[in-house]
Amino acid sequence: MTDIIQVGLGFWGYDWATGVLPEVETVRVAAYVDPSEEARQRIADKLNVPADRCFASLNDALAAVNAPIVLATLRTDAHYPVARRALEAGRHVIVEKPFASSVGEAKELVALAAAEKRMLMVSQNYRHYPAPIRVAEMVAQQALGHVSLVDIVFRQHAPSIGYRYWDFPDPLLADMSIHHFDLMRMILADEPKAVSCRTWNLPGSPFQNHPVGVVTVEFAGGTIVSYRGSWMSGGAATAWAGEWTIDCDEGEIWFTSRGHGAERLERDRVVLRRRGSAAEEQILDHVRYFDRAGTMAAMEQAVRTGVPPARFSSGADNLMSLALMQASIVSTQRGGDWVSIEEILSV
Repeated sequence: MTDIIQVGLGFWGYDWATGVLPEVETVRVAAYVDPSEEARQRIADKLNVPADRCFASLNDALAAVNAPIVLATLRTDAHYPVARRALEAGRHVIVEKPFASSVGEAKELVALAAAEKRMLMVSQNYRHYPAPIRVAEMVAQQALGHVSLVDIVFRQHAPSIGYRYWDFPDPLLADMSIHHFDLMRMILADEPKAVSCRTWNLPGSPFQNHPVGVVTVEFAGGTIVSYRGSWMSGGAATAWAGEWTIDCDEGEIWFTSRGHGAERLERDRVVLRRRGSAAEEQILDHVRYFDRAGTMAAMEQAVRTGVPPARFSSGADNLMSLALMQASIVSTQRGGDWVSIEEILSV
């Protein structure tokens, strides 16, 4: 069993501590960190954690506990200082997405992890579901030939599902689409070249910033991805990973993934349609650890064995997902102009 230090016990951190980490039998939380006494007490009461395992600062926890992994589950603007301090202390780091507030900060963390010979992983939890894993394998095998066009749609009605981040700066692109951007890269095994994006708000929307958008992404290998997302959709809600149609030389692959709550796995489906033939429902492999438990288990395995597993979302890899997200934001600020990923990475 591998010890970890969890930093950040707010709304999302509490969910990690009580709902995610207990699912991963290979890890033990040796220390919990949060400056809020109330947050620490809530964890202590819920999980029956002794007071000497709860700390007000990361430095105190690092001095007291020799855990090899630090898990950062706090607000985005706190990711960089916490991840940096943990890496400087010689610990491996797993951090929530997006793993930094800017590409410049992200590049610093990637360079520091390499210099310290430590692993930096970003929790891209949608990678750990059976449908996108199967589709990535099919695309790699060219099951239906070359992929020319991908169509993705994401629909949810935030006011109806308990969404709470109404003042989030980029609620679609940074809070939701980052998942879809990362899956694009994983499934296509290719990198984005340029992006065009427009976002907007709706009359009567509780969002202070734009919850609806359309994105076009050009990948280096020539594939074009057309993406449409809405937090204010009046239509039928999609699963959280959206609904994908992948147009290939010899047919198409359709899939959806990540249901809600207890039905997270039940929504995963993959359908292969060869040109001129009936649709073929694919049998999906069992995934032992999925969603955020999948990211934690992957990190524990990588640290224990020294070998990152397949589809490991390292900081170096995730830098391109972050750059795609940032390029989309810049594009919408420029009225939908094309923005190159190279421009964003050069900052």
